[in-house]
Amino acid sequence: MALQSLPSSRMAPLAILLGLLMAACFTFCLSHQNPKEFALTNPEKSSTKETERKETKAEEELDAEVLEVFYPTHEWQALRPGQAVPAGSHVRLNLQTGEREAKLQSEDKFRNNLKGKRLDINTNTYTSQDLKSALAKFKEGAEMESSKEDKARQAEVKRLFRPIEELKKDFDELNVVIETDMQIMVRLINKFNSSSSSLEEKIAALFDLEYYVHQMDNAQDLLSFGGLQVVINGLNSTEPLVKEYAAFVLGAAFSSNPKVQVEAIEGGALQKLLVILATEQPLTAKKKVLFALCSLLRHFPYAQRQFLKLGGLQVLRSLVQEKGTEVLAVRVVTLLYDLVTEKMFAEEEAELTQETSPEKLQQYRQVHLLPGLREQGWCEITAHLLALPEHDAREKVLQTLGVLLATCRDHYRQDPQLSRTLASLQVEYQALASLELQDGEDEGYFRELLGSVNSLLKELR
Repeated sequence: MALQSLPSSRMAPLAILLGLLMAACFTFCLSHQNPKEFALTNPEKSSTKETERKETKAEEELDAEVLEVFYPTHEWQALRPGQAVPAGSHVRLNLQTGEREAKLQSEDKFRNNLKGKRLDINTNTYTSQDLKSALAKFKEGAEMESSKEDKARQAEVKRLFRPIEELKKDFDELNVVIETDMQIMVRLINKFNSSSSSLEEKIAALFDLEYYVHQMDNAQDLLSFGGLQVVINGLNSTEPLVKEYAAFVLGAAFSSNPKVQVEAIEGGALQKLLVILATEQPLTAKKKVLFALCSLLRHFPYAQRQFLKLGGLQVLRSLVQEKGTEVLAVRVVTLLYDLVTEKMFAEEEAELTQETSPEKLQQYRQVHLLPGLREQGWCEITAHLLALPEHDAREKVLQTLGVLLATCRDHYRQDPQLSRTLASLQVEYQALASLELQDGEDEGYFRELLGSVNSLLKELR
């Protein structure tokens, strides 16, 4: 009330005095406070440091817990969180208290016999030194046992086998020399090529040589020392047996061996084989020569082209038309079937691989086999061979007629003998196929032959 009654002229100085007094009090309070609490700080950094301190403290507490090891006894004890339980302890969950409990498993004492001594091991009493000692004794015992087994095994091997030195000594005493395949082939070629060797010795050398050249590597090794050319030259011999067995060796060496096939063509083998087939020779010799010719021509389009140029189809035609050569005729038909299907498969393979001009296909396209067969009268020859009595021969002829159908269709339709033969075979194989069905063979051999006959008859209608 007293302040309100004061005039305004006196109120102004009092207000100024009051303001100064409050400022002095505020300054005094500031001077007595901790300056760190009012320092300019980065709140994010302070928060990060505080978090790191808390994490470090938590890790230290966790490490302390992890390092705490539980020592089990034969009585159940409660496990605290984080305690490490030794391996082999028995742990359970107490359903009444909800706590995990552990104790030692009840184990009987066992004995370990090492090197004639017994060591008692108790899980509660052994030390690290005991373990080291036991391990050392175990290794010693294992080494002794292994040594005994090795000695027994070595004694058994010595009893069953003799040392190589003793064998070599015995062979030397018997004048027996251990040879490689290459050395044997060189010796056989030298024996065959020697002018002092008798006919029997030459035939024996060729017979033995044929066994070795069946292997592809051995056949190629025959080229390295000129042995192949020596055998090819043997086809010029005046002795039919030498020609026969030389062709036998060549057929084995040519089989599926392109490198040897190329060398044989360059060495004049094809011309010599055709000459033998075109001249008067024993049937056994012609069988071996035809075998060599088939091995040389198969999967070798260049040789097939040379075969056509040298009149090979005419030679084979004359061969199958000879009396008493039905066995050779079947082999010739089989060869022609293989040559025709080879070219067909090469064209199909090129279509599947989408190659425009593969080298292999180009080589086969230069082999004009089907036109040559038509010109040389093979359409009629193969049709007449269907009259052979053997089922196996008929099967091969039917296969060949099938692959030649596109080329020889007109000839087949105009051949009344072929139509009669097919009709007769149809009746015969229907009866044989029925017998197969009665025996429970749904897909028998004669049923397949009947299918081939029916297919040809259908195409020729």
